[in-house]
Amino acid sequence: MSIAPQPATGDLRSRAEALGQTLPPLLAEAEMLASTVMMGEHGRRRAGLGDEFWQYRPAHQGDSARMVDWRRSARSDAHFVREREWQAAQSVTIWVDPAKSMGFSGDKSRAPKSDRARLLGLALAVLLLRGGERVGLAGLASPRAGRTQLLRLAARLSGDEAEADFGAPETEGMVSHGRAVFLSDFLGDLSGIEAGLARAADRGVKGVLIQILDPAEEEFPFDGRTIFESMGGTMRHETQRAGDLRTRYLARLAERKDRLAGLSRAVGWHFTTHHTGHPAQSALLWSYLALQGGR
Repeated sequence: MSIAPQPATGDLRSRAEALGQTLPPLLAEAEMLASTVMMGEHGRRRAGLGDEFWQYRPAHQGDSARMVDWRRSARSDAHFVREREWQAAQSVTIWVDPAKSMGFSGDKSRAPKSDRARLLGLALAVLLLRGGERVGLAGLASPRAGRTQLLRLAARLSGDEAEADFGAPETEGMVSHGRAVFLSDFLGDLSGIEAGLARAADRGVKGVLIQILDPAEEEFPFDGRTIFESMGGTMRHETQRAGDLRTRYLARLAERKDRLAGLSRAVGWHFTTHHTGHPAQSALLWSYLALQGGR
């Protein structure tokens, strides 16, 4: 096991911004993504209350006379309504698990789960803030907009880890009917995760669960005499035949993933598993689009 030192605030922020900047090219290459997501000032192209003109559409039954654009309608035999672009910013609350279990890495050359979780959380904040959304950290920073908030989030994310071996989602500061992102290995007691999702659902909050695992936790490459110990040192198990545990371990991990996916579906959330051995861009893209689709 290996625990890498936490990156400095400036380094974490610069890396997160660099990761965020790689998203627009990816979106441009995907037909579906390009048609549903536009970065920057016009990131929320859908009809609603706002000042910017978006498009004309044929009038439907139920549209009031004041909604009709009579000048445009005079040029044809049909009536047209002038739609404006939606400009109501969403509040997105991000929770990054600070527990000791997130400090695990199965290889000295690979950063711990906590590093990837903070990087993804901040990179997602970069994208959302640039799109005009309000972003905060659960229990640490209320959702706000602007570049100053990005500096605040980077500072909060570079704080010390918690004392507990495993974390439970924090929901303090979530805005009713807003959005939320939980980043964790979700290897602790499921009751804490269930409670966090229930509290979010009670407030009408929709969001995503991103389970972050090290490849060693996914593959269980252990054999022979092995000592398993929690990152906080509260649990310890020694075995002479670690390979004999592989089948049972993988079955329980699969069961855990199925349970997390089921809990997410029950409250209208999205769930995915991301490995620290894989590029971070894929998880960033997935989470950004999942939040957009949850509107």
